[in-house]
Amino acid sequence: MRREQLFVGLEIGTTKICVIVAEGLPDGSIHILGVGDTPSRGIRKGEIIDFASVTECVREAIIDAEEKSNVEIRSVWVALSGGHLQSFNNRGIWILPDDHDAITQEDLRMVEINAKEVTLPSANAFLHTIIQNYHVDGNRNVIDPEGMIASRLEADFHIVHGVKNRIQNTLRCLESLKLDVEDIVMNSLASAQVVLTQQQKDLGALVIDIGGGTTDFLIYIDGAVRHSGVLALGGDHITNDISIGLRLPIARSELLKIEEGSALLTASMNEQKIHLKNDTLFSGCEIDRKALNLIIHARVNELMQLLRREVERGCHLDLLGAGIMLTGGCSKLRGIKKLTEEVFQLPVSVPLLSNISGPTSTFENPEFSTAIGLTKYANAVYTAIPHENFFSKITDVLGGFFGRR
Repeated sequence: MRREQLFVGLEIGTTKICVIVAEGLPDGSIHILGVGDTPSRGIRKGEIIDFASVTECVREAIIDAEEKSNVEIRSVWVALSGGHLQSFNNRGIWILPDDHDAITQEDLRMVEINAKEVTLPSANAFLHTIIQNYHVDGNRNVIDPEGMIASRLEADFHIVHGVKNRIQNTLRCLESLKLDVEDIVMNSLASAQVVLTQQQKDLGALVIDIGGGTTDFLIYIDGAVRHSGVLALGGDHITNDISIGLRLPIARSELLKIEEGSALLTASMNEQKIHLKNDTLFSGCEIDRKALNLIIHARVNELMQLLRREVERGCHLDLLGAGIMLTGGCSKLRGIKKLTEEVFQLPVSVPLLSNISGPTSTFENPEFSTAIGLTKYANAVYTAIPHENFFSKITDVLGGFFGRR
C-alpha cells in the first residue's frame, strides 16, 4: 500500500481523543482500518489547559489506533475547535498584468492574498481561506477561471481565523510526540465532509456538531461555505446543570443524561421516578424524571436559540433547502432532533456517514464524524493536488505555524 493512500484523523475533544486510520480510495470514499480513542484530560471547551495531560492522552489514543490498524502513525490531520475561532467573508480583486491576459495559478494565488489583506486582532492568525465564487470581468460565479482570457479577476472567500498561541499549543503537543501535522481543519468543516452530500451543499444546509464542550456549526449555500463558528457550549454543560440541579456527582449525572434523559417535555413523565442504585461513594436515590428533563430541555433550548441567532447573522433560514444535519456525541441525546426542529422550524436529521467502509460501529457513531471527516478531507486534498506539489501547498495553507518547514 502506498504511503500517500493512508490518512490519520485526530480530534482532540473536550471529552475524548479520537484517532481514525483510513485508506483513501480513488472514488473519494475511505475505508477505516482502525480506531483509537481515550477519555480526554486537560481540555476545557475544546482548548488545552493542561499540556502534559493532553499529550499523554493523545499518546494513548495513537498507540490504540496503531495496534488496531497495524499501521505506524507518523503524521496526522488535526481538527480544531474552540470559542476563539471566528470567521467572515471577504472579496479579493486582482488586475491581471499587462504582459499576459489569461488567468494562471499565480493569479488565483494573488487574488486570495488580496482577500486576506484585512486587519485581524493582533493575537490572531489565518486558519482557512475557503473559495466561494470567482468573478471574471463581471461574469459572476465562475467555477474554474484558470486559462480564461480576462483583465480583472475577483473572488469571494470564507475566511477563518483564531488565536495563534492556542493553535500553536496543539501543534506543540503533537511535535512532542514526534508527529508531523499535515494540516489543521476546523471541526465543522471536517464533519461536513461525511454528513453532507454535494446535492445538500448545493441546496443549502446547516451542519451542527455538538461535542462535549463546544458546538461547531457550518453553513453551505449554493455549494459554498457561507458562515461558520463555534459556541463554547456543549454536552458537558447539560451534565453540569444536572449535577447542580439534582445534587448528583458529575459521573452519575453524565450517565443519567445518556441513559434516561430527554430534551422533550411530555405529560406522561410527570409522576415518573428514576431509581439510582448504590455505587462506590454514592448512596442510591430517586429522581423525578420531570425534573431531569426540565433541566435538559432548558439547556438544549438555550443552546439552539443562541445558535439560531448566530446562524441568522450569516444567512436567511429559508436558504437552507436541505435543512439541518446534527452530529457529534450530543446528537444522540433523546429528543434533541425534535427540539432543534421546533427552534429552527426546519427539518433536522442525524445522518449516517456517507462513502465510508470498515467497522459499522465506527461510522454509525456520530461521535467519530469529525475524525472520520478529517480522513475524507485529506483524501480529497490528495486527489486534487499533484503529489509533488502537496507539501508546498500545505505549507502555504498553514503559513507561520510551521517555522521548522
